[in-house]
Amino acid sequence: MSEIFILFFGAVSAGLLGSLTGLGGGVVIIPLLTLGFGVPMHYAIGASLISVIGTSSGAAAAFVKEGFTNVRIGMFLEIATTTGAIGGALISGLLNANTIGIIFASILILTVILNLRKKPDHQEPLIEGSLEHRLQLFGTFPDKGVIKAYSARNTIPGFFMMSFAGVMSGLLGIGSGALKVLAMDNMMKLPFKVSTTTSNFMIGVTAVASSLIYFQRGEIIPVIVAPVLIGVVLGSFIGSKTLMVSQTKKLKVVFAVVVSILSIYMMYNGLNHNFK
Repeated sequence: MSEIFILFFGAVSAGLLGSLTGLGGGVVIIPLLTLGFGVPMHYAIGASLISVIGTSSGAAAAFVKEGFTNVRIGMFLEIATTTGAIGGALISGLLNANTIGIIFASILILTVILNLRKKPDHQEPLIEGSLEHRLQLFGTFPDKGVIKAYSARNTIPGFFMMSFAGVMSGLLGIGSGALKVLAMDNMMKLPFKVSTTTSNFMIGVTAVASSLIYFQRGEIIPVIVAPVLIGVVLGSFIGSKTLMVSQTKKLKVVFAVVVSILSIYMMYNGLNHNFK
């Protein structure tokens, strides 16, 4: 019973950190379960995916209501992410835990680098007759009381980057929010507020697709999932309130330090075959 309470409070911390940095709690949940509690890697991934579904659902609804999320772009790109997530979940069943741990550590390092980079903020005009025009990948969003128009760019490269993000989500049990935002910010040149909120909208759907594979394999264990899900959702709620009065730059530094340490430790354990 005491282990469940420790796991619950660890999940609260993971949800808090993930909410404050905008990258979800999965990047902390996996190391917490595998290194802290000795949970087999595939069971930890299954629990993390369920927590991703829970944390993205509430925030996604709010952002859609406020007019930031572009549902059409999100649904179009979900073709790529859900396909990739199913593929990633299937690949996960073929890889041993140590290989997954090494891949996870590498993605953590990439996440830190992407999170520390200055985010571009685009606002591209719609080009008549373009692929984006034909697919209707454009829209408006409110900004300080002003409605601003924008259009996507480079849809095909962005679509393939989303496929990769989906594979990583299904393989590692994380939201891959950093990769999704990279695709929409740098490749598709969407406004920052639109890309982050649309990414949040997509994360839950992507996680559902891959979690079904883990469920079918019997790798989602209720006694692990329940405290993790409740803890991460509670931590995310606290984080969303704390974010309003927090200094984002300092948070990014703290996040970078914590995740860098976790990634090094995960890499060490993977190379030394310490994962179950």
